[in-house]
Amino acid sequence: MIRLEQERAEDWWEVEALYDLCFAPGREALSSYRLRDGVPPVAPLCLVARDPDNIVAGAIRFWPVCVGGADALLLGPVAVHPTHQGEGLGALLIQEGLQRARALGWARAMLVGDAPYYGRFGFARLEGVEMPPPTNPDRILGVALVPGAWDGVAGQVERHAQEAACSAGRATPS
Repeated sequence: MIRLEQERAEDWWEVEALYDLCFAPGREALSSYRLRDGVPPVAPLCLVARDPDNIVAGAIRFWPVCVGGADALLLGPVAVHPTHQGEGLGALLIQEGLQRARALGWARAMLVGDAPYYGRFGFARLEGVEMPPPTNPDRILGVALVPGAWDGVAGQVERHAQEAACSAGRATPS
């Protein structure tokens, strides 16, 4: 039986090893990593899935970013160990993460990924939202966690300054 729990500090190396296994070398050179540099992830949304032997079978992280002055979550990375792929574990991590984000008052989430896969979770191409280069604009996807959350939100995706939140990001104050 798989159990989901919030990622803890002591999980860091095991989660990083999973990401190294699942993604190509140089993953940290991607533009999305520049947005994460020096910014802590949103801890309550970073989840690990452990198998019956207590081994990390999957993991997901979310990061705060600003899009045109509005708070948003940047989903990623999400990974599932090859021995557990095809079991729906990635979908479970994404759905649980988005549900927890709504409960915490986040209004919108985004990622860079494949529309056919992420579309089933409500993600669609974001018009007018620009990731740092080089990023294919067709792969910039977003989901509104509250109705209309992406309406009128456009511009460059930027690192989130933890000390000074963006102007309009949460559905409810935290």
